[in-house]
Amino acid sequence: MSNTTDHYDVIIIGGGAMGLATAYHTAKRKAKTLVLEQFTFGNQLGSSAGVSRQFRIPYPDDYMVQMALDALPFWDELQGQTSKTLLDKVGTLWFGDPKVRSTEGNIAEAEAALKALKVPYVELTSKQIEEQYHFKNLPENYTGLFQADGASIDFMATIETLLEVAKKSNEVTLMEHSPVIDIRQNGKTFEVTTPNGVYQSDKLVVVPGPYINSVINLLNFKINATYWNMSSAYFKKTDPKVQYPTWFVFQNKIGDNGNQFYGFPGVSWDHPEYIRVAPDFVIDALDEPHDRTLIPNKQELEYTSQWIRDHMTGLDPTPHFTSTCLIALSTIPNKELLIDFAPPYVKNNKNIVVYATGWAAKFTPFLGKILSDMALDGHTDFDITPFELGNKFFKRFKPTK
Repeated sequence: MSNTTDHYDVIIIGGGAMGLATAYHTAKRKAKTLVLEQFTFGNQLGSSAGVSRQFRIPYPDDYMVQMALDALPFWDELQGQTSKTLLDKVGTLWFGDPKVRSTEGNIAEAEAALKALKVPYVELTSKQIEEQYHFKNLPENYTGLFQADGASIDFMATIETLLEVAKKSNEVTLMEHSPVIDIRQNGKTFEVTTPNGVYQSDKLVVVPGPYINSVINLLNFKINATYWNMSSAYFKKTDPKVQYPTWFVFQNKIGDNGNQFYGFPGVSWDHPEYIRVAPDFVIDALDEPHDRTLIPNKQELEYTSQWIRDHMTGLDPTPHFTSTCLIALSTIPNKELLIDFAPPYVKNNKNIVVYATGWAAKFTPFLGKILSDMALDGHTDFDITPFELGNKFFKRFKPTK
């Protein structure tokens, strides 16, 4: 049991990819850092679940394309810490109905953003997509783009690399099974209580993934979010030579079938005889993250299997090695990622850094740099204006008695 004499330069609440990436950068600056994780490090219970993610540069907004480009040098730096390949560069394929807008954006808008930042890509017709990338029976009106810098992220290796660096650091203390149950302020000092003790710091970084509100409610504010328990499965190759890039298909929903799917290449580090394909929708969103389950929605997997049966070659459409991943999504229009300080009505708000919601695995080492600079310097050189909430969207939270 610890006591309140344990004082740190920074306390990071949340030990997933973003928390560990932040610790990676605070340690480089010799800041004494504590990382608190409510479960175990490397757990499968939050938005870090699953072993692979997509790195892509196509986005419908210029600033997101720029953020992806800015992230690459930080991936290169992290790669220097491990012999495992973190980014398997197989390219990004976006295709489908050019009129559809989805959680990922829109194909035409992405092309415009890529052109604006002079990022090379190739335009594709429906027939070219079938001929070059192993899809079949696509509607003639479908269009696509291929961007060669896309990659499949070995996300498990990414987290393991960050964890190993943290374990070797003299600056970082890692504590798992340490949910935060209270936060009090004594002048400029935060006193953070867990079942294992109370810890002090003048700086907080709050990055507990989908469990964000359970922490910031202790500071009397909240964000508005919905929670997706996303399904995923692996499908056995019937043609051992078939290979796919990372891809996403834009289609209109049909009833409760969101009809948007994404997939990965086969990789040596994860069921090499199988290929991961997943739905980019949920039939029923969750009200609270604690409602999540590790069992995927059967209907979502059936829709995925049907898509594979109708439109992919070289795969058996029977799902294997199924899993789920929990993600918090902002309900604020045009705010996928939320990166900001606490709102002004929270005492010492500029010493509380918050990251929440959205899909950001592709930015992991870069976001760690941004969050660490915000905590240690009170600002970041990167323009976070598109991600800020400010007083307008943060809500005051008053606990019910």
